[in-house]
Amino acid sequence: MYTIELEDEELRLLRSALGSYLQAFGHNEADLLRAAKHLMVKLPDPAAAANVS
Repeated sequence: MYTIELEDEELRLLRSALGSYLQAFGHNEADLLRAAKHLMVKLPDPAAAANVS
């Protein structure tokens, strides 16, 4: 297991990049779509974290 620390802007960039990556795949890459969606679920939402304070 790895742990990385990201600033809010870095997290937004990562979520955006992963979202674009997801949109680029077609039906032939179902395994990659599942893996990418699983990763997206694990990423926190920086907007939600900002509202906790």
